[in-house]
Amino acid sequence: MKKILGLDLGTTSIGWALVNEAETESEKSSIIRLGVRVNPLTIDEKGNFEKGKAITTNSDRQQRHSARINLQRYKLRRQNLCDCLQIGGLLGSESMYEEGKESTFETYKLRAKAATEKVALHEFARILFMLNKKRGYKSNRKANSKEDGQAFDGMTIAKKLYEENLTPAEYSLQLLNKGKKFSPSYYRSDLESELNRIWEEQKKYYPEILTDDFYQQLEGKTKVNTTKIFLAKYGIYTADLKGLDKKMQP
Repeated sequence: MKKILGLDLGTTSIGWALVNEAETESEKSSIIRLGVRVNPLTIDEKGNFEKGKAITTNSDRQQRHSARINLQRYKLRRQNLCDCLQIGGLLGSESMYEEGKESTFETYKLRAKAATEKVALHEFARILFMLNKKRGYKSNRKANSKEDGQAFDGMTIAKKLYEENLTPAEYSLQLLNKGKKFSPSYYRSDLESELNRIWEEQKKYYPEILTDDFYQQLEGKTKVNTTKIFLAKYGIYTADLKGLDKKMQP
């Protein structure tokens, strides 16, 4: 009696059967065991498999790990901003929560206004939360489609901002007023310039609150460093901000 393993290798499945094959007339062939193993693949993975390209087994794990790290960094930035605003007396108004149909549009209007006019402190806090959420990117990114055109080309946008002396919020507001459904991505340096411009304008009206020390905390220090600095300088402990600020967390 001879044992034979048969395999049927498909794109997304492997069929197998282990059989006894008779070698003499007195023996009888039989199936010992059989089955199938299905390997669910995405469209990209199936295409790579058919083309003979190797699939990295850890790619999905690395992507999930990177996503978790990015989320943790975002939460840390958010928490740091909450701590700074609470210490500065800007936190506590429900109006800074982005809720409602036109909340993002209204915040863009506030951002554009804050570069040249006085805004209330709670409105200034809303602006900081929006800037904290999307920090921009460091490298150029081309348009994904012809419909988007050059609106997603970072270099083109940066040139327009410079030539027309616009802030990113002012440019986004122009696009939204024209019926565009997107706000383009910006260079991080352009957003930092906008923050500096807004800060210097609002500092004229709130010089005792918007100090240089306060600005340094908003530039991106971690929660631990923020706590140490304010404890040493003002004797104030930062709070964990639970409950009330869940709406500001992702």
